[in-house]
Amino acid sequence: METPGNLFCVAAPSGAGKSSLVKALLELDSRLDVSVSHTTRAPRGQEQDGREYWFVDEPSFRVMIERGEFFEWAQVHGHLYGTSRKAIEARLERGEDVVLEIDWQGALQIKQLFPHAVLIFILPPSWEELRQRLTRRGEDRAEVIETRMTNARQEVAQARHFDFVIINALFETALFDLKTVVHSQRLRYAAQMRNRSQVFSALNLI
Repeated sequence: METPGNLFCVAAPSGAGKSSLVKALLELDSRLDVSVSHTTRAPRGQEQDGREYWFVDEPSFRVMIERGEFFEWAQVHGHLYGTSRKAIEARLERGEDVVLEIDWQGALQIKQLFPHAVLIFILPPSWEELRQRLTRRGEDRAEVIETRMTNARQEVAQARHFDFVIINALFETALFDLKTVVHSQRLRYAAQMRNRSQVFSALNLI
C-alpha cells in the first residue's frame, strides 16, 4: 500500500524507553502524529483511555478482529494489542506522517502491508540496566518483572529484522537519533516522490 505519508513503527522490550522517546519526539515534531493502539490490559499508573491506549475487554477486541478492524494484532505478555485500520489509513492518504508504538510482531506485520514503513527498534544498553529501569518505575511485581526480562531476550533477538536500531543509554542521544531517522526518511527519493509528487512531475521525474 503506497501512501504519501510516512509510517514509522517503534518497537522495544518493556523498560527500554520506547514510550518516553516517542512522547518527546512528538513534542518536537509537529508533522508527526501517533496512532493510539487498542489493548486488553488494564491501565498502568497515570495512563488514560484514548491517550496511551484504547483500553477494551477481550470479547470486544475479538469482535474487532472478526470485523477486520485491525491492520495487525498480537498477544504480548498475556494481553492483546492491535492497530486500528481507520486510525492510520486516512492520515497516510492525506500525506501525514504517523508513528506507531508497537511490538515486534505487529511491526513485521505492518511491513508486509506497508513496504515503505520504517521499522525502528529501541535497545537498552545492557540487561542490568533494563532490569533496573523496570524496577525503578515501580509498576510491576517481582514475578512480573522476571517475566518481562524473559520476554525481553526473545524480543531483542528480533532487532535484526528492523531498519534502524537505537541504543537508549542516554535519553538525549537516543532522542536525537530517533529524530535523525525520521528526518532522513522524509528525504529519501521514494518518500519525496510520494509526498511531493507535483514537484517531481514538474521536473519530468515521474
